[in-house]
Amino acid sequence: MNLARLLLRIARSDPGRPALLLGERLVCDYGGLAARVAARAGVLRDVHGLGPGDRVALHLDNGTGFLEALYAVWWAGLVAVPINSKLHPSEAAWIIDDAAAALVFTEAGRCEALGRHLQGGARVLDVQARSAPRDGGPAWPVTRAGDDLAWLFYTSGTTGRPKGVMLSHGNLMAMTWCYLSDVDPAPAAGATLYAAPMSHGAGLYSMAHMLVGARHVVPESGGFEPDEILALSRGLRDVSMFAAPTMVRRLVDACERQGRPPEGLETIVYGGGPMYVEDILRALAVMGPRFVQIYGQGESPMTITVLPRAHIADHAHPRHRARLGSVGFAHSAVEVAVVDADGRRLPAGGQGEIVVRGATVMQGYWQRPEASADALRSGWLHTGDVGVLDEDGFLTLMDRAKDLIITGGSNVYPREVEEVLLGHPSVAEVAVVGEPDPEWGESVVACVVPAPGARFDPAALDALCLARMARFKRPRRYLCLATLPKNNYGKVLKTALRQSLKDGGQGAPDAGGR
Repeated sequence: MNLARLLLRIARSDPGRPALLLGERLVCDYGGLAARVAARAGVLRDVHGLGPGDRVALHLDNGTGFLEALYAVWWAGLVAVPINSKLHPSEAAWIIDDAAAALVFTEAGRCEALGRHLQGGARVLDVQARSAPRDGGPAWPVTRAGDDLAWLFYTSGTTGRPKGVMLSHGNLMAMTWCYLSDVDPAPAAGATLYAAPMSHGAGLYSMAHMLVGARHVVPESGGFEPDEILALSRGLRDVSMFAAPTMVRRLVDACERQGRPPEGLETIVYGGGPMYVEDILRALAVMGPRFVQIYGQGESPMTITVLPRAHIADHAHPRHRARLGSVGFAHSAVEVAVVDADGRRLPAGGQGEIVVRGATVMQGYWQRPEASADALRSGWLHTGDVGVLDEDGFLTLMDRAKDLIITGGSNVYPREVEEVLLGHPSVAEVAVVGEPDPEWGESVVACVVPAPGARFDPAALDALCLARMARFKRPRRYLCLATLPKNNYGKVLKTALRQSLKDGGQGAPDAGGR
């Protein structure tokens, strides 16, 4: 069940079908893509001596080279370790070392910085560099079983260090079938546009579009520029894309500014953060019925619940607003329940932990048996998220796991930021929390108690964060407090801090742009 066979079947049956595009420019067809992938797989095997099960990290910006490298890894029977390209080199290196990756593909300008931080033996390669295999590469993808590891996805944990979610070829095939049956039929003549990070949900959705032989389009900017997206969609037609809610809001703003709805942009799948009801109502009014919502985690990738476009657009339904505030109902390959603290299933309307089981649920966490046992209990994945199921099976999220902050669709765990800030000599104590943000969903806020005699200097703290971690994780603002609220056991009461922010707690001005 090697996922690379999705590419092979189209390359053999319809080799001239357009495959990769940079903007509107054709990079290669499916026959050419398969040849490139097979050649790169041969290099991984012959030049670098890698064999089935070895890990290869992809620390890459969005680009057509990402898909070529990803499918070459699978073609050779290896395991992909995609890494957010926004991460600081030290953060990326920690993941590479933890995965014991033998090799990492990255961008030319990133090789030296990444290499300085690596502790293990991973070789760092420029993704654009090419060498030839002895025999042109294997003609067929290496045989892999359904439960063989395919994608090692690092998702942050409450300890501040990310955990490697082990996803098999079978997990990702089930996710692919769910996309085609529950989210969008993905026509063969269509195009999927990669404006969100390909190391995450957007890249996972490549498989459904590879299966049907659709076009894979990377904007020339390599990222998300609303005017560019709208212009590309008009030229390409039948375009679908994955977007975080903040991206949807920016697309709506662009459509209003241009004074016309998007042409050619047929499907926008949104997820990865909260979408407010008023925001999706405005999006429907400006852009029309082209939206689908999904809820998932790295541990059940993109596939826990779905709110289809028909339900989002059904204004006549008496519970339309309530459904827009939900994340939909269970995907066809999984079962979803809400349970109490003892794991007992709650009736409709009961608030508790969301659990899921089915074909998309991970194999466990890489080299973390205790964490795996805690998350996978009695056949269920315990998400750590709190929610409510209504009598029709629609799930509403009440709170995120632990203290997770989701800003612009990216996860930020407070302890990661706290540990960096505590490294500054002027900081005695710090607690990081999220506050609602109309553009980003949530903003990161650092509540700082200065060390005795130290000057509170937000600019210095911001510079430290920028030097030590990804830009999106840094606080948007810093509050100077005399003390942090604590309980009788000395634990910081973050609920009280969040309530203070909600009530208008003030501090230093915003740190500036993201």
